[in-house]
Amino acid sequence: MTETMNRIAIRPLSRILPARLRGEDPGKIERENLKIRHEKMRDVERVRSNIRLLLIIVMFACIYTAIGARLAMLASSQPAEPVAQPNNSLISTARADIVDRKDRILATNLETYALYVETRHLVDPLNTAHKLADLFDDLNADDLYSQFTSKRKFLWIKKKLSPEQMQAVHDIGEPGLRFGPRETRLYPNGALASHILGGASFGKEGVKSAEIIGVAGIEKTFDNQLRDPTYAKKPLKLTIDLSIQAAVEHVLEGGMRLLNAKGAAAILMEVDTGRVISLASLPDFDPNHRPSLPARGSAEESPLFNKAIQGVYELGSTFKIFTVAQALELDLIDPKTKINTKGPIRIGGYKINDYRNNGPELPVWQVITESSNLGTARIAKLIGPKKQREFLSSLGFTKPTSIEMIEASGGKPLLPKRWNELETMTISYGHGLSATPLHLATGYAALANGGRLVKPTLLEGEKFDLGPQVISKEVAENSLAMLRGVVTEGTASLADVSGYFVAGKTGTADKPSAQGGYDKEKNITNFASIFPIHEPKYVLVVTLDEAQDTSGPEPKRTAGWTAVPVSAEIIARVAPLLGLRPKFDNQSTVGVTLSNWQE
Repeated sequence: MTETMNRIAIRPLSRILPARLRGEDPGKIERENLKIRHEKMRDVERVRSNIRLLLIIVMFACIYTAIGARLAMLASSQPAEPVAQPNNSLISTARADIVDRKDRILATNLETYALYVETRHLVDPLNTAHKLADLFDDLNADDLYSQFTSKRKFLWIKKKLSPEQMQAVHDIGEPGLRFGPRETRLYPNGALASHILGGASFGKEGVKSAEIIGVAGIEKTFDNQLRDPTYAKKPLKLTIDLSIQAAVEHVLEGGMRLLNAKGAAAILMEVDTGRVISLASLPDFDPNHRPSLPARGSAEESPLFNKAIQGVYELGSTFKIFTVAQALELDLIDPKTKINTKGPIRIGGYKINDYRNNGPELPVWQVITESSNLGTARIAKLIGPKKQREFLSSLGFTKPTSIEMIEASGGKPLLPKRWNELETMTISYGHGLSATPLHLATGYAALANGGRLVKPTLLEGEKFDLGPQVISKEVAENSLAMLRGVVTEGTASLADVSGYFVAGKTGTADKPSAQGGYDKEKNITNFASIFPIHEPKYVLVVTLDEAQDTSGPEPKRTAGWTAVPVSAEIIARVAPLLGLRPKFDNQSTVGVTLSNWQE
């Protein structure tokens, strides 16, 4: 309506009539108005054309900017070889290998086949059921026949087949039996390093392929990376040494059997980097045939339970060196300070005593070599609850370790509900606070490397920086000298491996009883060792569950007779594999002896 009203009339009567009276041509007025209308129409069309052109320019600018940004992103990214997938499959089957520090295969993929049944194509269901049951011990003929004759059209029989099994199934000659190609996870070393690797299973499945997912250990922790097609050709490299891992597990298993132990664990770690060279837990399992979780009983009794990082135990006298080191750091004592060792100490209805009479007093260094509970408790009393907790926290004993395993979160230390004077005294010699063997290895690494806290790791190629200074270098050296004295003059004499100058501390702790209190007939024994003491490179922690030496007239359950000889054998086996040459020059131990303190 507005547009119509604003239009100029071609023959406006207001002008036509006066023009006729004047004798002028009215057509001139019409032609003039028509010209004006055309000019306005051209102006409108010109504006519309300019707007359309501007929109086209803006659109092309946006497209150009998007293409430029994409090209820049591609130019700055790392090139990677694409991984081909079957055209008819939406399931990703790519999974990277896992290798040890020397690039030896720990986990890889194997092309295999799965067996399934399309029931509508079965010719003789009964005969097929019986023949499959004959081939596979875990299958029941009656159950198979019942499923073959049900309304089910599709049925998985076996998720993995060996070439021999596949040929045997093929020889049955039943058209309803079908094979689905897929990749499965293979662990060529069997049970070796099983607790580290964990294992894998199938996720999404189809008749053409199946997705492999990690279910525990490294496989679970780094599942996303291992499944990422861009990393399919780049193996995940661990700090584990396959040869050393095999030697540790072999010795540990032999010691476990010889000493009638329920279980065992061992950790070998570099003191300067935190790299875990070997981590073993027994009993173990074959990840190629990973067992199911137990329906009953304690989780600790399952072979799936990783005692090295999940087992939370009172670590006994191995804790004493931390008490002494802290007191030295606080200048409360020096190695020659005389400590009252008269007993017992009675506090809060609890009695503290030594396993044997050590006389009225001992110098600090001898409190360690003789493993005196009384002496250590009285040193801890000087420290106090608050400072003790702060120091143990700085060593990592109040939270789970940060090692790259999904199970590590389960190894949360058990702390006392109240941390008073009584708890301070009992914790000083390893009772009242429970932690994992890996916690213990990390703490001893700090003593060995000059007082710096390290982060335990299983990933090779990471940047290894020493952590905060938790104790002074001088205190660390004095602590090493005392630990060496435990081997040369104390409870760990069986750990003195010729040529490698071992230092360490034994620890024996009674196991909690189901009825409350402690079971005097069952214990956990530990030996935390450092070698070679003149140039500390490695810490080894060995833990045995309910071990006992029955070679004599009476069983011996202390760490000196159980964990210590096993540790010595491990060191003797692995030291050459680590490239350590034995030294027989006594001068090589200068600076880490007790001679300066002995009268």
